[in-house]
Amino acid sequence: MSNIKERLDQLRELIQEPDFLAGKGLSNEVNIRIFCYDAEEEMTVQHFVEQIRTDQSLDCRLIECNLYKTFLSICDDLDITDAIPDMEESDGGIFLLEQLHSAIGEGEYIEKIQYSPHEKGDVLMLTGVGDVFPFMRVHTLLEALQPYFSDIPILVLYPGEFDGHHLKLFNRLQPNDYYRAFNII
Repeated sequence: MSNIKERLDQLRELIQEPDFLAGKGLSNEVNIRIFCYDAEEEMTVQHFVEQIRTDQSLDCRLIECNLYKTFLSICDDLDITDAIPDMEESDGGIFLLEQLHSAIGEGEYIEKIQYSPHEKGDVLMLTGVGDVFPFMRVHTLLEALQPYFSDIPILVLYPGEFDGHHLKLFNRLQPNDYYRAFNII
């Protein structure tokens, strides 16, 4: 893998290209692109996100969605945030995770992420993928997002590997099947 800063510079250029924004060259597949990087490079990627989010010179409108912040917002909406540490201590982490999965699914994320109208030149950028694990797995969220964001590109900043068929978070966890996305760089 080439230098992360060079790859991020390439990414910045690519997301502004008309073909990327229109989803051209994808054989009528959904416009979901995955930018993979090593988890050790997370701070560099976060710095890039901060810079690009406020860059007024971009030829696209970047809509960042940090999945972990979205998760915390959903917990706040459900008024369960303060109860989580006590539940984990009294009932254990496995029970807590089961309860969170039953209360918070893809629908809750979509409700928070969805906005309208989508405009030509919008790019939905999903960040916080590693932070939100194990509360949400990005492959299931991408499946659910497709009908709601079919008209704009989705860019996933992914701390792991994607071989075109399997997503492997942190380059260590059991890979999950997902074939509707494309590696971006």
